[in-house]
Amino acid sequence: MKKIICKVEYDTDTAEFINKKVIGAYGDPEGYEECLFKTPDGKFFLYGNGGENSVYPTETIKRMSAANAEKWLAE
Repeated sequence: MKKIICKVEYDTDTAEFINKKVIGAYGDPEGYEECLFKTPDGKFFLYGNGGENSVYPTETIKRMSAANAEKWLAE
């Protein structure tokens, strides 16, 4: 997935995959997955995708600060 936020391109195909969290089971309408990525120029972003009743009912990309990426990894 590719998305431009504030004139910066975030692309799951070209970014470095760091880690993934899965909440719920496959097919669960409230379940979702989050994947943390780092762009080649060092910016972090979160890719989210999930069931129709989840926090990610459609694919989305959210940018993250390095500090928030560290917190996400520690959770």
